[in-house]
Amino acid sequence: MSWGKGPYGTFPHPSPKKTGAEFAMKHLINRWKIVLAAGAVAALAVAAQAMAQPSNLRGTVNFEGGAKIPEGQIAIYIDDPAIPDTTPKHSVTSTLIKSDGGEQAIVFSVPLPESSAASPTLQIIARLEREDGWLLARGSAQVEKGSSVTITLNTAMY
Repeated sequence: MSWGKGPYGTFPHPSPKKTGAEFAMKHLINRWKIVLAAGAVAALAVAAQAMAQPSNLRGTVNFEGGAKIPEGQIAIYIDDPAIPDTTPKHSVTSTLIKSDGGEQAIVFSVPLPESSAASPTLQIIARLEREDGWLLARGSAQVEKGSSVTITLNTAMY
């Protein structure tokens, strides 16, 4: 490397012929940039895939005939009838909402389990129960990818 004089002082000036160490160092930096860029692309692909899969299922619950939802507790859970399951479905993914008897519709959000995200038979079930556990109404709806769900509660017949 030689030193040159310019308008702003003395500075190192590269020689026209590069040595082997300078040539190798330049290529190592280029390889490092390629590896770093490939890692960034892989991280973005994983993040995009995670963002594409919704983690929550959103929807509304209403009562048959457009009437006000009676007072009680609404348990909302996800079920897949195609998969035989030995665990209680309420405990897997469940959301509990209190109804004071004054609303015609209630908005909810239920966590979507990873194992059932791609199932075509996936359905969401809502049960309206009194404080003592007595079933007042029940409703269900088929889950469709990318859309919100509307569940209509129908009065339970005993």
